[in-house]
Amino acid sequence: MPINKHTTIFIGDRPIGHQHPPFIIAELSGNHNQQLGLALEMVDAAAKAGAHAIKLQTFTADSMTLDVKSADFIIQEKDSLWHGASLHGLYEKAATPYEWHSVLFDRAKALGMLAFSSPFDANAVDFLSELDVPCYKIASFELTDIPLITKTASKGKPMIMSTGMASLSEIEMAISTAMAAGCNDIVLLKCTSTYPAKALNTNLHTIPHLRDAFGCEVGLSDHTAGVGVSVASVALGASVIEKHFVLDRQAGGVDAAFSLEPSEFKMLVDETERAWQALGEVKYGGSDVEQKSKQYRRSIYACEDIKAGEQFTTLNLRVVRPAFGLAPKHWDGVQGKHATQNIVKGTALNWSHVR
Repeated sequence: MPINKHTTIFIGDRPIGHQHPPFIIAELSGNHNQQLGLALEMVDAAAKAGAHAIKLQTFTADSMTLDVKSADFIIQEKDSLWHGASLHGLYEKAATPYEWHSVLFDRAKALGMLAFSSPFDANAVDFLSELDVPCYKIASFELTDIPLITKTASKGKPMIMSTGMASLSEIEMAISTAMAAGCNDIVLLKCTSTYPAKALNTNLHTIPHLRDAFGCEVGLSDHTAGVGVSVASVALGASVIEKHFVLDRQAGGVDAAFSLEPSEFKMLVDETERAWQALGEVKYGGSDVEQKSKQYRRSIYACEDIKAGEQFTTLNLRVVRPAFGLAPKHWDGVQGKHATQNIVKGTALNWSHVR
């Protein structure tokens, strides 16, 4: 089921595709700790680090879950960053107030970045539409929320969808739903929906498979530590990288443990572009800039003074650098032949010297 057949799509004025540098998104999430001033500092720092876009999450605790204290609504996993927290309490802490959105978006745009968000309910979609976002992001846990996808796709903007735990059939349903509702510009992000994620569980080889299976641009929503996984994903075809962002991990934040600080985020931007540049094309025989280096290959030289008529042997000839003499493949052919003239030590052997 091809979506856009690998053609370049645009998010705002930014081209997305394997022929363009990776599109790097700084996910602010709830790391602003409910402080608008801190959130604005994060936007400024993301721009300085070279992010191409910032992303928020648009929800309220009441739109995400129920304010109920039964076991169903308490995070039970002992290895979770949020073990023991109630879902409602966690989402209250992580939510970005609606009234902040336009302020943060305006700051981002003034700094040359795109700004958009993940809606988690129909009202959030309408709210973001009023702010004229350039695209929408569907979070991995919402990929099976078919009504939400239908509503979002109806706005006629590109959609970035994290695949997370989804099976191929669930991904196909999400795509079919979006296309039926009018969206053909879709980017799929490989995502491991654990927080933090481990490199061992990231399975980056899924990225080219996603691209081939659905004929669309693909990328990575990366919850691992560091930048290595993201850089590796570019070599496998990722054209979009989303990474959580924080000013200072030690200062905390709901997602701080798996977020990058500004200096690390700058490294992410630089190294993913470097990886993309390095992909190039299938090339043999050396690139244009390598041609001068060929002179430092080996060739046949006189390693002693040789008199006219003297026989060439392994005692008076050697294969050495540079490559101004006969190529080493002629070594056996000149052994036992004779010099046509006096040859000074250090002379590059050529056929005029040989009879």
